[in-house]
Amino acid sequence: MSRTLLALLAVVIVVVIALFATGFWSVKQTREGELPTVDVKAEGGQLPAFEPESKKVVVGTTETNVAVPTVETKNTTIDVPVVGVKDDNER
Repeated sequence: MSRTLLALLAVVIVVVIALFATGFWSVKQTREGELPTVDVKAEGGQLPAFEPESKKVVVGTTETNVAVPTVETKNTTIDVPVVGVKDDNER
């Protein structure tokens, strides 16, 4: 079970990296991060804020003309060779 979970996690990480690498996802930082000031007592810091942007996927159909071949069959009478074996006792 842990191998399956580890493999699934690896696949998810690869997909996320691919989405960022192809530009499908992008992240814009909207606020700088700041470390807390530390003396005898610590003042609170501030985490950076981000606005993620993602492209939209549009799926649909369109009508187009495609050449499709048609197949026809026709019955015709022809002479075909016949092979047989004749026994000496037959008339």
